[in-house]
Amino acid sequence: MAQLIGSLDADRVRANVARVRDRIADAAAGAGRDTDDVELLAAVKYVPVDQLGVLRDAGIELVGENRAQELARKRAEHPDFIWDFIGTLQSRKVRELLEGVRLIHSVATDSALAQLERHGDGEATEVLVEVNLSGEASKAGVAPAELAGFVARCPVRVGGLMTLPPPADNPERSRPYFARLRELSQRMGLARLSMGTSQDFEVAVQEGATIVRIGTILYR
Repeated sequence: MAQLIGSLDADRVRANVARVRDRIADAAAGAGRDTDDVELLAAVKYVPVDQLGVLRDAGIELVGENRAQELARKRAEHPDFIWDFIGTLQSRKVRELLEGVRLIHSVATDSALAQLERHGDGEATEVLVEVNLSGEASKAGVAPAELAGFVARCPVRVGGLMTLPPPADNPERSRPYFARLRELSQRMGLARLSMGTSQDFEVAVQEGATIVRIGTILYR
């Protein structure tokens, strides 16, 4: 999706949400996991503020926005959702984001750490560190070899890790990245794993995701 969605069909969204929850449950059961350990986050970058109520009525409680300004605007209109920030993090936006989100999923630079030190609240502030597992120069994230040092320098609580594998038509191509992120999180004793989108969330759940970020398939 490259532009804002028009009016959402409430019945379709409700059915899509139920279908995605069933797929999460099946993937979790197949991996011997408890479905309750996986949160469904609705990515709302392309959902107009006046359509967010359709998601609430469909049972969505957790939403994620990619842009700080839009998150503030949407949250002001819909404070009943739990809000996460899931976009690329600009360090100058850290202060305003901390006022309105449960988690920032994309902490990955020393400049962001500096802002967290200035404006965060120690253990009361929780973030996720984005990890670049593909080695793509164009992709944000901390390299695995630098992760332990980065987490140690973080002045607030690191609750877990996030990653975005390269786009792929076959969800199985994402599996090695998700498995690697799980291994890193286990080694570091971190509980949250934000991984998996509309294209590959079932594989992510099988590999240990605790948050899956779903957009397109909830709305079409």
